[in-house]
Amino acid sequence: QVQLVESGGGLVQAGGSLRLSCAASGRTASMYGTAWFRQVPGKERDFVAGITWNLGWTYYADSVKGRFTVTRAAAKNTVYLQMNNLKPEDTAVYYCAAGYSTYEYWGQGTQVTVSS
Repeated sequence: QVQLVESGGGLVQAGGSLRLSCAASGRTASMYGTAWFRQVPGKERDFVAGITWNLGWTYYADSVKGRFTVTRAAAKNTVYLQMNNLKPEDTAVYYCAAGYSTYEYWGQGTQVTVSS
């Protein structure tokens, strides 16, 4: 089992920045990677960004490229999502997900609200 705990959400004005954290515990060895998703009420959960654990490859949704950066602190089993130049359309609940071959484990989510 793997436990994921997100933190760092909040309210920010458009153009501002936030950094989300996802701390993993439990059987984290041999995990494939960690990703961030977001969801607004009434819509599906969308992929935002991800990073692989072994080589640190990163990948992003087109909507956040150039604004968001995903990084990993291996020693802390923590993945970060640095979000810059935030827009009102980035408002959502952000979830951290991780797993061995797919995203089997999910955090509880953290709310990000961007005011215009």
